[in-house]
Amino acid sequence: MPALLDIRDLHAGYGAGEVLHGIALSVESGGVTALLGANGAGKTTTLRAICGMLPRSGEISFDGARIDAATTEAIARSGIAHVPDGRGTFLDLTVEENMRLGAYIRRDRGVAADIARFCALFPVLGARFHQQAGTLSGGEQQMLAIARALLSRPRLLLLDEPSFGLAPLIVQQLFATLAQIRAESGIGILLVEQNAGLALDFADHACILEAGRIALAGTAAALAADAQVRRVYLGY
Repeated sequence: MPALLDIRDLHAGYGAGEVLHGIALSVESGGVTALLGANGAGKTTTLRAICGMLPRSGEISFDGARIDAATTEAIARSGIAHVPDGRGTFLDLTVEENMRLGAYIRRDRGVAADIARFCALFPVLGARFHQQAGTLSGGEQQMLAIARALLSRPRLLLLDEPSFGLAPLIVQQLFATLAQIRAESGIGILLVEQNAGLALDFADHACILEAGRIALAGTAAALAADAQVRRVYLGY
């Protein structure tokens, strides 16, 4: 079975500055691949390149079809949803309006049922359904950003630093809900995360980026057991 997402020899950057120098990685259908590395290693650039937000070269295949020449809109319509760093919440819109924006590409009649489902998974969204998103806490806005992305019914979710700036209890709740969503829907996830221990516990496979190149890759369990990874990324 081919990988849901398969990246080969990906180069990307900003203007004349190349950030990614021929990386390769994959995400299995229903699996989680974590992308780790120091600030500036190219993690966010990787997600943006997949979504067509940056000039890139190389091969990006999704569900067996090449998407490296596709537009950002076409990529979203193909079944890839992106939760960017900083959450990207529309602060002046209500929780409900933010969620309905996530379903803008859909033409089916299941949107209302899905909104109700995500309000059940993230109860605070239901409790604050008619509030402006800008009045939510950081953790609540992260839940809203994830719910909004999932309302497009993607097959692949790109998550950029979902735990950043959140209290440990909120992070624990967030990842427990993500695990539930993954189990129920079979969605694949490419996770960028600074908390390496958290990411390796959650993921099936992981890659470590260094200066725009893949330095290490393997199962999450194997990397968590690697002495170099433990020393540099896990602190023991």
